[in-house]
Amino acid sequence: MSKTTRKRRRWPWILLILALIAAVIIIDGNTRIVTEEFTLGDARLPESLEGLRIVHLSDVHAATFGKNNDKPIAAIREAKPDIICVTGDLVDGERSEQEPWVREFIPAIVKIAPVYYVSGNHEWAAGWARELFSILREYGVTVLRNEFVTYGRGDDYIVIAGVDDPNGLRDQKPPAKVVEEINEAHPGKYVLMLAHRDTELDMWSELGVDAVLCGHAHGGLVRLPFTDGLVAPGQGLFPTWTAGIYEQGGTQMLVSRGIGGTAAGPIPLPRIFNNPEVVAVTLQRP
Repeated sequence: MSKTTRKRRRWPWILLILALIAAVIIIDGNTRIVTEEFTLGDARLPESLEGLRIVHLSDVHAATFGKNNDKPIAAIREAKPDIICVTGDLVDGERSEQEPWVREFIPAIVKIAPVYYVSGNHEWAAGWARELFSILREYGVTVLRNEFVTYGRGDDYIVIAGVDDPNGLRDQKPPAKVVEEINEAHPGKYVLMLAHRDTELDMWSELGVDAVLCGHAHGGLVRLPFTDGLVAPGQGLFPTWTAGIYEQGGTQMLVSRGIGGTAAGPIPLPRIFNNPEVVAVTLQRP
């Protein structure tokens, strides 16, 4: 047998092995949930709230992992959160199809810790955002629609605020007005802002918000070495903010890679080297 013939016979095996490796990478990147740990905070954080644990969920897109969604629920429980923050795109389809999912998932996580929620673009695009808000409130979720609440005791508290996604109502209160109202009611207090979009660090920094939790970019879908994600909704190739902590001025913005969702606009890309993510945040003083 000639060397040329042997080389030709090797190629199908090499291609098969490469295809199997690619399949394993894609399956793993779209089914195995990971928990990532981060630390946020500054000197304005009350000492009594140092060590506060937050689970940050974003871009769930009504995804199911395991029987009865036991995988993300277990990951949330194991992170031992004091509160859970959901930053939009909880659902993305018809109410008749996804309401049963909501009524199964939300009661399960509310049992773990108090839940705070803001809308994403997909809730509004799905056409039943207001109905979803009512369902969430039914289960005790704090739905923040350009509003804020306090968390803590006495004078030792932080402000938890949330803004509706820009895909929502045209006449909604602008973020600058929300922050103005916070500063009037709670001057000098640490502000944790919940938002969906990851592209507004400049704005939050100018407004003097201490920390922002957000998502939207799905981690850039494909994460290759030396990139911050390959593609993101509305940001095209090589987006700027896709995962982790970004700082500007005195503002820290923590972007979740999200749990569900695989497409970036019309491009049908799966997650690659970008596992679904549960973010665990610990607030600390410097």
